[in-house]
Amino acid sequence: MALTLGTRVGVYDITAAIGEGGMGQVYRATDARLKRQVAIKVLPPSLATDADRLARFQREAEVLASLSHPNIAAIYGLEESGGMTVMELVEGDDLSQRIARGALPLDEALPIAKQIAEALEAAHEQGIIHRDLKPASIKVRGDGAVKVLDFGLAKAMDPAGASAVNAANSPTLTADATGLGMIIGTAAYMAPEQAKGKAVDKRADIWAFGVVLDEMLAGRSAFSGETVTDIIAAVVTRDADWTALPAATPASIRRVLARCLEKDPKRRVRDIDDVRFEIDETIARGSSDARCAELVSGPARPAGATLAGKLAWTVVGATLAAALAAGLVWTGVWSRSRPSESRPLRVSIVHTEGGEVAAPAISPDGGRVAYRARRGDGMPLLWVRDLASGESQSLPGTEDATMPFWSPDSRDLGFFAGAALKRVSAAGGPVRLVTANVGPWTGYGASWAGDGTIAVSGQAGLFRVPADGGAMTALTKLPSGDWAHFWPSFLPDGRRFLFTAKLWTRTAEASEQGIYLGALDSPKIDRLLPDLSSAVYAPPGYLVFAREGGGAI
Repeated sequence: MALTLGTRVGVYDITAAIGEGGMGQVYRATDARLKRQVAIKVLPPSLATDADRLARFQREAEVLASLSHPNIAAIYGLEESGGMTVMELVEGDDLSQRIARGALPLDEALPIAKQIAEALEAAHEQGIIHRDLKPASIKVRGDGAVKVLDFGLAKAMDPAGASAVNAANSPTLTADATGLGMIIGTAAYMAPEQAKGKAVDKRADIWAFGVVLDEMLAGRSAFSGETVTDIIAAVVTRDADWTALPAATPASIRRVLARCLEKDPKRRVRDIDDVRFEIDETIARGSSDARCAELVSGPARPAGATLAGKLAWTVVGATLAAALAAGLVWTGVWSRSRPSESRPLRVSIVHTEGGEVAAPAISPDGGRVAYRARRGDGMPLLWVRDLASGESQSLPGTEDATMPFWSPDSRDLGFFAGAALKRVSAAGGPVRLVTANVGPWTGYGASWAGDGTIAVSGQAGLFRVPADGGAMTALTKLPSGDWAHFWPSFLPDGRRFLFTAKLWTRTAEASEQGIYLGALDSPKIDRLLPDLSSAVYAPPGYLVFAREGGGAI
């Protein structure tokens, strides 16, 4: 059926042509009866009498009618005469138009990907496979809502003469799209098994999802070529170029992409809900990062604010101490000087007495490193290396010390010895007792504030104790005996501190684990991040913690 603008078909007034492709023509229309805007999809006139095409339009209508989901375009009706489908009109660009303007930033791409995954999840739960997921079949409204279009159309035979269509978006030809050995789908987004004409299942949609997500982040198609044959060859033989992804792409998203784009469907992730869950977790971590930035550094400052007034999140590998033990430290000078005065620093430590180097702690002024190592008779104790001269000296009286930490003025070191907490001058001298019995949690850190308060991990939470000695008083309270609070670290204001809360047992409360923010003058604590890691603030505005076992400055 050929439609003319300004004419009425049934109760529908045709007002504009929206698009045309191998699968049909699409028009905007007004439903005169219900006073709403709709999209009308019809077969090209030359195919309107094709019984197979009409049957497949009927199939599309039945598929869409069975799917009721906010991320799937709804169907309103089917006109048997001429193969006309009346569908929900989705305003906004399709995803291919958005990508054409450039790669999407992560905070825009992931919510879109999540909604696409939710649409596929709803379809797969009903045994429905899209088979032709691509950016052109995904609409993104102005409010950010996503609608997936064209369920069922991938089974329709591509009309003759479609070779003029862009190869990357051209459905390949088939004489019988329902039979094995026939290729259906769009070349650049077909799974390898689909491109080979093999039977497909929901894992073909998961492959296409991975290609779409990769394209959103990289701003280019993962598999390209001048002809459909070239593209199919790339899909079957070539891996995606992961180097094209932005450097800031989280490890979790890289893992999602790698699992979605496994060429062997047996190795590919089997369920889109697993993908959706991973994206959900990554989005949640990003939200936590933003919340953490506000809590630690205050509300975002206007454009032009200095770097020192912002919090740039840094994920560092949990292997820093191991690298130091092996003889190499890579870090910045975390001094209290202005940002312009900070500079990279590389230090190699080879302990001449022999044995391993452990528990490194860099002084706040960036001039020295304290560490634990053995002396000639095999006794472990603390050492301090001057980074300017490269010379190390042992600190007598610190035999069997663990977990050294610095005073804010870089003059003294605190450390644990058995259940006791002690301190000593970094230049050497008498060891002083701070408190005699911290408890069994002495391996989980302490931090020294500018007012002379030390926060320390104890058996029933975090405690505070004067650096000059005295009684311990509670800083935090554990919800139950299954919880522990570790690794306190003061922020520059000397009042607030970071710490990590961990649950030893597997319960529903496990989602509350993570890095928290507390304060000396308030019992209130705020969860910042879900990561189970120690965390420290480093001038001029960095939070340093470990995520997923590794990372980079």
